[in-house]
Amino acid sequence: MFENLSEKLERSFKVLKGEGKITEINVSQTLKEVRKSLIDADVNYKIAKNFIDTVKEKAMGQNVLTAVKPGQMMVKIVHDELIILMGSEASEINLKHNPAVILMSGLQGSGKTTFTGKLANKLKTEKNKRPLLVACDVYRPAAVDQLKVIAEQVGVPVYSEPESKNPVEIALNAIKQAKANSNDVVIVDTAGRLAVDEVMMDEIEAIKKAINPDETLFVVDSMTGQDAVNTAKEFNDRLDFDGVVLTKLDGDTRGGAALSIRTVVNKPIKFVGTGEKLSDIDVFRPAGMADRILGMGDIVGLVERLQTQYDEKKAKELEEKIKKNKFDFNDFLAQIAQIKKMGNLKDLASMIPGVSKQIKDLDIDDNAFKSIEAIIYSMTPKERSNPEIINGSRRQRIAKGSGTSLQEVNRLLKQFEQTRKMMHMAATMNPMKMMRGMKSRR
Repeated sequence: MFENLSEKLERSFKVLKGEGKITEINVSQTLKEVRKSLIDADVNYKIAKNFIDTVKEKAMGQNVLTAVKPGQMMVKIVHDELIILMGSEASEINLKHNPAVILMSGLQGSGKTTFTGKLANKLKTEKNKRPLLVACDVYRPAAVDQLKVIAEQVGVPVYSEPESKNPVEIALNAIKQAKANSNDVVIVDTAGRLAVDEVMMDEIEAIKKAINPDETLFVVDSMTGQDAVNTAKEFNDRLDFDGVVLTKLDGDTRGGAALSIRTVVNKPIKFVGTGEKLSDIDVFRPAGMADRILGMGDIVGLVERLQTQYDEKKAKELEEKIKKNKFDFNDFLAQIAQIKKMGNLKDLASMIPGVSKQIKDLDIDDNAFKSIEAIIYSMTPKERSNPEIINGSRRQRIAKGSGTSLQEVNRLLKQFEQTRKMMHMAATMNPMKMMRGMKSRR
């Protein structure tokens, strides 16, 4: 995400590297490159120009401290202006009423139906909501079936009327059913088109007028760049939506939509889709996105993802097992499952400050855990609970059963034992003793 833009901005700031002070000449040279980087990323030309003018005005008004280099000061100014450009603060979704009604809008192929499932999953798991999904796409073949498949994976119900071609009536009937069944959130998935047309806009306007939603979201494929911004404007002119959802930010995204859309429609970006899994959804935080665009990582976003997988009771149980040196392969499998739920591995790693540059050329496979899981699943329940009993003959059997080599099995067992020792030391010893223990093993 934003790798090309990040690289180009980094090159832009090198113009100021080694300079003793900020001057109009070196600032102009730097900002010329920054503007080119933004336009290459498909940011609207006028927005890019206004952004550069603002940065230049602030840069020339800075009294740079001796301890701060001009290049660092410029990065700080650009960082702050990027945050303002994208909306300054994260924007909450409105769920005040019971049931709260959310209307989804967008073009066909934007990822609207999949995002409907992602949002339902997020509200269910993080806010203990009981969502009802509503199938109001009465045109696209298999649209209702697609929504039902997604809903089944999330574990939420779907309201549909297969014989009806009236999406307004379907939506109204769905809200009645939600009230009867104590569903506190209704998410209405509507039909999309390949392009904006009058029939489509009339229909979704009629749905909005009839159901009076608490929240109307416009879903847009971020990979379409400036076209996404133009489409958002047309939808907003007719619907006056409450917020934007950017999907497919895990792809080869140039970033233009994220950097332009807020200014053009004056509506917040509320969520981003970061992968194909139904758990791959994040609240959009302008500060975190600015950090990532400038290669600084996004530690707050990473912590938020960790928190969604944190179970205090299980964490305490695991801590006790580690203290007693009873951490086993069943616990290891559980930890792998938690990591996988957090999303794309490369995306996760890029959220760690300083790591994004190191891994930009690496192909981190989301199936990286497959061979490890295969080895562990080839163990007997007794072996998983008591790794120390795995002798030579057992290792050969495990290798054969998992389709891996004996060397891979040996390597995993060795790494597991080293990890278990370190975890036990960390849980039971003070830092100084732990450091001495590490040195004595070298």
